[in-house]
Amino acid sequence: MTSPTTGATRQVTTYTVGSRFSGPVRPAVVSTTSQERFAERARARRNLARRQVAGVVGGVVAVAALAWLLLLSPVLALDADEVVVTGAGTVVAVDQVLAVVEPSGGTPLPRLDTVGLRDALLEVPGVREARVMRVWPHGLAVQLVSREPVAAVPEPGGGDGWALLDEEGVQVGRADAPPEGLPAVDVPVGDERTLDAVLLVLEGLPQDLLAQVAGVSARTQDTVTMQLRDGDRVDWGSADETALKVAVLQALRASAEAASATVFDVSAPRMPITR
Repeated sequence: MTSPTTGATRQVTTYTVGSRFSGPVRPAVVSTTSQERFAERARARRNLARRQVAGVVGGVVAVAALAWLLLLSPVLALDADEVVVTGAGTVVAVDQVLAVVEPSGGTPLPRLDTVGLRDALLEVPGVREARVMRVWPHGLAVQLVSREPVAAVPEPGGGDGWALLDEEGVQVGRADAPPEGLPAVDVPVGDERTLDAVLLVLEGLPQDLLAQVAGVSARTQDTVTMQLRDGDRVDWGSADETALKVAVLQALRASAEAASATVFDVSAPRMPITR
């Protein structure tokens, strides 16, 4: 029908249902021809392809940004001032440890070669074990086990100095005289088995008893003898049954019956002798 209003006219399609409703009808939403349907499908495929390409590009950009943040940016870079060293003990020079770590300053923590650093730290004199851990976001924790000296032995070759050995017999230093608190060891020169036996005995002593030992001597690996700082002598024998010998010695020295004894023979710990 034609609108009765003045001016331009607008053609609309109307429909009638009975006598109750009459109004404009919208054009069909679904295409009615094959050509139009093919065009719509082509547009849908192009839109889907664009969305897929955009998703892939966005993912690549996100991964690249994350990789740059973790591996290249200074956001997680190692700060040499935030390196903490523990366990250096009395023989490891902390400045030598820091000198090993220093070249890695500025390296992002995810890229830091902690295994390589550990291997390099094991080359520092006095380091027995090392563990390197990242401390986010900029730090590093270096935990050391140092080779602490447990005995002083005369330097080989008849010198006047003393070699300081750890419990494994590794020399960790030297001194002109046995340091205070460190037992002086007297064993035959070059007798590694006897020296190993003495060090094994010292390693098994509790700290309070070890602090009382002024010197250790042995002619063979089965004749270890300790001289205590209070003048008492302990005939220890071999390095076997160290825990039992320690318990027997402590019991004997604490008993009233052995109060006047100056020699304690625990080489056969189940049949100890005092005199």
